[in-house]
Amino acid sequence: MSPAALRCLLPAMLVMAASASSMAAAVDPPVIRVEQTPTGELYGLLGDTGDKPRPTLFIFAVGIETTLESPDFSRAGRLLLPDGVVCVALDVPCHGQDIRPGETEGLTGWRERIEQGENVPAALAQRASAVLDHLIAQGITDEARVAACGTSRGGFIALHFAAAEPRVRAVAAFAPVTELPALREFAGLESHQLTRALDLGHQAEKLSDRGLWLCIGNRDERVGTDTAIALTRGMVAAAALRGEAADVDLRVTATPGHTIHDTAHDEAAAWLRVRLTAAP
Repeated sequence: MSPAALRCLLPAMLVMAASASSMAAAVDPPVIRVEQTPTGELYGLLGDTGDKPRPTLFIFAVGIETTLESPDFSRAGRLLLPDGVVCVALDVPCHGQDIRPGETEGLTGWRERIEQGENVPAALAQRASAVLDHLIAQGITDEARVAACGTSRGGFIALHFAAAEPRVRAVAAFAPVTELPALREFAGLESHQLTRALDLGHQAEKLSDRGLWLCIGNRDERVGTDTAIALTRGMVAAAALRGEAADVDLRVTATPGHTIHDTAHDEAAAWLRVRLTAAP
C-alpha cells in the first residue's frame, strides 16, 4: 500500500480504534471496590491490582464512591488505568461515612471541627498514610510511585497529604483551595489561629521537592486565584534556595468562575503518567 493511501486510511483507523475502545469501556467498566484496613479505615480502589506493586494515585474530592465514579473528579485517574495505575480514594472530612452524628456535611462541617481545635487536613493525612501503609504491605502499591490529585477542597487535602507524607512525590490540583478564609463557609475566621495555620503557603517549603501540576481560572473567586499562584511561587522560591529547579507546572486559564478548562484532566494525566510510570 502506498504512503498516500495509508495516510488516507489512518483517520478512519483511529476513529475505529476509539470506537472499539469506547464500546469495550461501556461493556466492561472498571469496578470500584470499597475495602478497609485491619484497623477499619475505609478506602476505595479502582483499577487492576495485579500480581505486582503498582503505581498508585490517591484521588480526593468528596465521598469515596462519588469521587471514583464522577468524571469531574476521577477522569485523570481513569485515563491512567491502562498504564497499570491503581486509583485510591478516601472519604474526605465531613463527606461520605466521615460525617459524625449531629455534624453538618461539607465545608461547614470543616469549620465546626476547626473551631473546636481539630486539624482537619492533618487527620485526613494520617488516615491516608495508614491506607498507603496497608496497600504497600499488601503488595498493591509501589511505594516509589505514589501521587495524589484533588479538586477544590480535594486539592487542599491532596496538597496537605503530600506535605505530611514524603512518599507522595507528585500532586495534580484542580482549582484547589489554598487558604480556607477565601471560602464563604469560613467568613469571620480570617484571623483565627488554627484556620490561618492551615494556609498551604506554610507548606511551600515541604512541597518544593515534589512535583506539582496546578490549574485554576484567572478569576476564581470561590477559592482564590491569587493564593493558588502564590503557593506555586513559594515552592519555586524554596527550591531555588536549595539551588534546585522546582517541578511546578501552573496553568491559569480563561475559564468562568470556579471551573477548570476542558482538557485539564487530559493534561494532568499526561503529566502524572511521566512521574508514575517512567523508568527510575
